[in-house]
Amino acid sequence: MQSLSFEGQVAIVTGAGGGLGREHALALARRGAKVLVNDLGGAVDGSGGSVSAAQAVVDEIKALGGEAMANGASVTDWVAVQAMVQQAVDAWGRVDILVNNAGILRDKSFAKMDMDDFRLVVEVHLMGAAHCCKAVWPHMQAQNYGRIVMTTSSSGLYGNFGQSNYGAAKMAQVGLMQTLAIEGAKYGIHVNALAPTAATRMTEGLMSAEVLAALQPEAVVPAMLVLAHASAPTRTILCAGAGSFEAAHITLTEGIHVGLGAQAPELLAEQLAQVCDRHNEQVPQSGSAQGALEVGKALAARGHALIGRP
Repeated sequence: MQSLSFEGQVAIVTGAGGGLGREHALALARRGAKVLVNDLGGAVDGSGGSVSAAQAVVDEIKALGGEAMANGASVTDWVAVQAMVQQAVDAWGRVDILVNNAGILRDKSFAKMDMDDFRLVVEVHLMGAAHCCKAVWPHMQAQNYGRIVMTTSSSGLYGNFGQSNYGAAKMAQVGLMQTLAIEGAKYGIHVNALAPTAATRMTEGLMSAEVLAALQPEAVVPAMLVLAHASAPTRTILCAGAGSFEAAHITLTEGIHVGLGAQAPELLAEQLAQVCDRHNEQVPQSGSAQGALEVGKALAARGHALIGRP
């Protein structure tokens, strides 16, 4: 079994002052990567800030014999994110890996949620990831190599009560991943997403002690390492928790052709179960697959109609 080595590579891990991000940073460092440890050092809701959390992880890495630097930028601050990436480039000459892990929670049911809380969660998770991707992108393009890992969530993929803001932002990261993977392909930039289930300060009080004991953050790390490695796939969503791993897919069913006409809504309603039937579903290679499938069915139906004419 070949070891997954990151020797000589440079990684940036956001939100790495504790929990899952800390485990990611330590794992990459143990396997040879130089790591810029980013963390705002704020509370779970995003308030406050201190570089001490990031520095503590840097000290751990250095104690292991690795190389690391601390950074306290907020991923919502575009100028600070650019400076963060430049900090890594100035010190180590390149950036090979970006792990977008920074995040906050402001959970409430949608009916009770303040829109400022909705906006801030989207700003941190989605715009934070976009800022970091944008800042590393030209460096990865120039070196014809890059690995970006988004941190999505089952709350985005499948929904979760009280997390409309978090779920929307996490699913948006998947959409960002899909397009960046397509655009980055010719530059050797692979972009993937990790959906972790882990016991961190963001999940305290949400699960029983027994469940939390099984969901140690380090159990998720193997999936991150696979997605960040030189041998990584691209446009893959890996789910991980408690040492178990799965893949999530966004698929397109074969569907039906109803056509135009006054009765189209009724015909669709009548055959909706067939539209949703997952037999022969596909994982599209790009958004154009939907249009190609729909037009293909329409042309096929038109062909049959023409053949049937006298």
